[in-house]
Amino acid sequence: MSKALEILDKSLNKSSADQTELVCESEEFYLTRFAENKINGNIGRTDHTVWCRAIIGQKIGIAKTNNLSQEAVDNLVKKAVEICSQQHDDPQFSSLVKSSGAPESTGFIKSTADYSAFDRANAIKTIVDIAGKDSLETAGMFQTSQTELAVANSLGTRQQGKVAEARLSITLSDSAGRAGFAQTHTRDVDEIDFKAIADRAVTKAARSVEPLSLEPGPYTVILDPEAVADFLLFLGFLGFGGKGKVSRPNFMAGKMGEKIMGDNITITEDPFHSQMRYIPFDYEGVPRRKVRIIENGIAKGLVYNSYFAALNDTESTGNALAPDNSFGPYPKAMVMNPGTIPLDEIISSTERAIYIAHFWYVNFINPIRTLVTGTTRDGTFLIENGNKVSPVADMRINQSMLEAFNSAEVLSEERRLVYKYGVMMYVPAMKINNFNFVSAE
Repeated sequence: MSKALEILDKSLNKSSADQTELVCESEEFYLTRFAENKINGNIGRTDHTVWCRAIIGQKIGIAKTNNLSQEAVDNLVKKAVEICSQQHDDPQFSSLVKSSGAPESTGFIKSTADYSAFDRANAIKTIVDIAGKDSLETAGMFQTSQTELAVANSLGTRQQGKVAEARLSITLSDSAGRAGFAQTHTRDVDEIDFKAIADRAVTKAARSVEPLSLEPGPYTVILDPEAVADFLLFLGFLGFGGKGKVSRPNFMAGKMGEKIMGDNITITEDPFHSQMRYIPFDYEGVPRRKVRIIENGIAKGLVYNSYFAALNDTESTGNALAPDNSFGPYPKAMVMNPGTIPLDEIISSTERAIYIAHFWYVNFINPIRTLVTGTTRDGTFLIENGNKVSPVADMRINQSMLEAFNSAEVLSEERRLVYKYGVMMYVPAMKINNFNFVSAE
């Protein structure tokens, strides 16, 4: 039993609530930032966040602290009980959950946890040297971290697990402001090919011609995995969680068993995939599950925490977020099935299209229709007769994500792991027809 779990266990015995849950997330985090071909900052942080959820009848009180001493956690329990006593009943709440049997975490890689600032600096030098050959300037971040989660409740739940991760994001730019973007995310830092990451960004930035300004309208596009992930992330937030079935209308509500995407789209929540190796339980201590969300375009399933599982007469899939989260469950480890054609062949067989490296941002316009707006960034090119002939000036999109996933002509056989806002996605590139651009930026 870890030190954190021992502290939580002792404090549970002192609670006066009917039911009590304690969660501790511990993080050791190191980050190197660089710009203008120089490292401009190194930070390191060790911290804990401890939540207490106290239950009296159907009243719920939540409090948190970042002090993991026994006295502080004892006081946290008292505070949560006091908050609970001032709440209204939640008539839809039934109980905390008793859970056990989560598999052992496989996502902790010691070499990642031990990776030093000197190691990060050497990796950045590799990238800077490659970029310098094309007179490109580098900027970005390189982060390594380890996270431990411990969950205990008064019903007997006791879970603990630990993972490590490394994240690298770079942008290479020339004197005219043209830029190329690349990123990588992994549990095992030794798997990162820094030269390949730099080369990928170089191919998107090193262009001597002025970018074309294209007229708005529908185009065929080829989305790099990072751009596909931008859309998949929003689909996960909007409709892949069980809250929408009872309290938030969305594009999945009432659609189970119906075809809502193209035949070539299969999306699975798979925390045990070799690319994911997620902590094998959630913030309630419930073991995570593999969930088929979309299968050959057909809506098949949703992810749940215990609260919304009870409301939907089903079981939690292990997707509870932190106790003070009000958004509801959503997928954290999404895997898309690949296609069978290499990305280079998809490009070479395309008569005319716009290639998009990633989006600078994406925002909702109409969540029910999955309509979003956003702009391209750092690697947008015109493809003609199978070749990238010119960079394209950044353009704004207004596009239904469902329509895009319905209009996917082909998916690449290669996939890339992309991390955004706490969600990991293992996704291919996609060639999509009738993709809507509304203006140049």
